[in-house]
Amino acid sequence: MDTNTRREHILSTLKHQKKPVSASLLAKELSVSRQVIVGDVAILRAQGHDIIATARGYIIPTYNETNQFIGKIVCQHEPGDTRHELYTIVDLGAVVTNVIVKHGLYGEITGSLNLTTRSDVDMFIRKVENAEVKLLSELTMGVHTHTIACRDKAHYEAVCSALVAAGLDLIITEYNP
Repeated sequence: MDTNTRREHILSTLKHQKKPVSASLLAKELSVSRQVIVGDVAILRAQGHDIIATARGYIIPTYNETNQFIGKIVCQHEPGDTRHELYTIVDLGAVVTNVIVKHGLYGEITGSLNLTTRSDVDMFIRKVENAEVKLLSELTMGVHTHTIACRDKAHYEAVCSALVAAGLDLIITEYNP
């Protein structure tokens, strides 16, 4: 199989899956190394394909195809409030697609999350604790942005209201690309 055919297969697989697909699974399916898949995905992203890397594999978000409202919220809180913040969002049925910080030296840094349930949040927090790493928000004194996918604008506004009611500092920056 040539390179272009392999990349088309990767795109097709990701477009038709609702859950993340690991690089190892794709590599086995295509009889190449995991590193080849990682490189292919990097090139596909550079070509403009919206492929998100999660802890469980690659996924192409479908929120735009379902006419969901995509909003951004800018928050500031202590690292210890992260679980509470994320629970508040997913408990209302919204998806936390990423976290973004604006770093003074490196510019905008985005981390893919794709959190939909408390279980996803717990797994994320465990990984942070077990790896003894810092959250991206710790680079910016707690200031960070989340992109969230909601059913509609009213749902987005309900999530924002819940975050404010939970005592989290919040700047609402709605949009729907």
